[in-house]
Amino acid sequence: MLLLLTQLLVSFFSVMAQEPGNKVFIFKIDSDIDPRMTRRVKEALQDAKKAEATHVLIEMDTYGGIVTDADEIRTLILENDIPIYAFINKDAASAGALISIACDSIYMAPGASIGAATVVNGVDGAAAPDKYQSYMRSMMRSTAEATGRDPKIAEAMVDEKIEVEGISEAGSVITFSTSEAIKNGFCEGEFDSTEALLQGIGLQDAEQIRYEESTVDQIVSFFLNPAVSGILILIIIGGIYFELQTPGVGFPLLAAIIATLLYFIPYYLNGLAENWEVLIFFTGIILLAVELFIIPGFGIFGVIGIVFILAGLVLGMLPNQDLNFDFVPAQELFTALLTVILAALASVGIIFWLTPKINHWGAFRTITLATTQERSAGYTSSIYSQSLMGKTGTVHNRLRPSGKVEIEGEIYDAYSRGEFIDQGESIVVISTEGTSLRVKKQEA
Repeated sequence: MLLLLTQLLVSFFSVMAQEPGNKVFIFKIDSDIDPRMTRRVKEALQDAKKAEATHVLIEMDTYGGIVTDADEIRTLILENDIPIYAFINKDAASAGALISIACDSIYMAPGASIGAATVVNGVDGAAAPDKYQSYMRSMMRSTAEATGRDPKIAEAMVDEKIEVEGISEAGSVITFSTSEAIKNGFCEGEFDSTEALLQGIGLQDAEQIRYEESTVDQIVSFFLNPAVSGILILIIIGGIYFELQTPGVGFPLLAAIIATLLYFIPYYLNGLAENWEVLIFFTGIILLAVELFIIPGFGIFGVIGIVFILAGLVLGMLPNQDLNFDFVPAQELFTALLTVILAALASVGIIFWLTPKINHWGAFRTITLATTQERSAGYTSSIYSQSLMGKTGTVHNRLRPSGKVEIEGEIYDAYSRGEFIDQGESIVVISTEGTSLRVKKQEA
């Protein structure tokens, strides 16, 4: 009889606790904490507000990530007016622990864990310098104080030198299991699933709204794929090259511009590409143009330009902090470098393969003159004597592919077969048709 009465009372108070019209907004933090996750959390909380949710539930499973993004996420949670619950269904380590502690309530699944918030670098996982540990300790302490949890335990999750009597000894950071977290006030209950949790806190009948990526977010995610980024880099490099080879055509330049926008905008929206990184890329383009069109030869401006272009592409993919790569995961750094290098090599290979074939394309012939107007066919526009045929000389102004050459003390307009020939190089005339001599580099 007493047991039946107890069950009736529990059911009564559960129903009383559940107000009509409850809406639970659910989203996941289930990968590295980085600018992309920060954007997801920001958009999810905005969507929860628009949906007039009464509660927010975060399904947590992460090993951590970038400290600055963890700080931004925990601030978003602390400043939110809607009650936010964390359900740790596996791990809330490092930055994940900080974010969980910022929530109003923490619930955990059997076998889950929370803690181990020591700051490590992204290369070999070694502990970061003390200034980063101090920053993390202060955030853990202040966050625990704000949510009514023991700040010393929170600090001991970061610093192995902090000893908490009866809980930890000096030399090891705190990581709580589910039962330990409940015992020490870092977890309000243990549940097997999200559904069991909602039932346990009287929200089993609440309307559940799950966060879904918008169409824009799905498009952005598509272009963040390293394979897609590699294709865009190939188009950027190839478009720039062919525009320089055939100035005025416009299509290669347009393709390069569109590919550049599709490359940088998704990374920019996710907080990965900063203004200065985009500026590095365009500075490289300018330096390369200066080398090609203003300064003869291929020297320091050309080399720096290429380095800047590749650096801008790599940096735009990485969550570095002003060239600080301490917390950039080694895998992300390797992926970015490999993507850019392979795409650059592939574009060079395609350029060499495609250049001799492009004049034979029907579509290309509609916008360029791909044929030679021979004298034998009745064309007489040549202003040069056939006696110049086979003459040798030197490049007066760099051919890129047009310029000027010097033959027997006279300066002539000339153009190459598409290749760039530096000033001072020896050339031989292979055609006198048209208003410029056609030349090639003289073999040694």
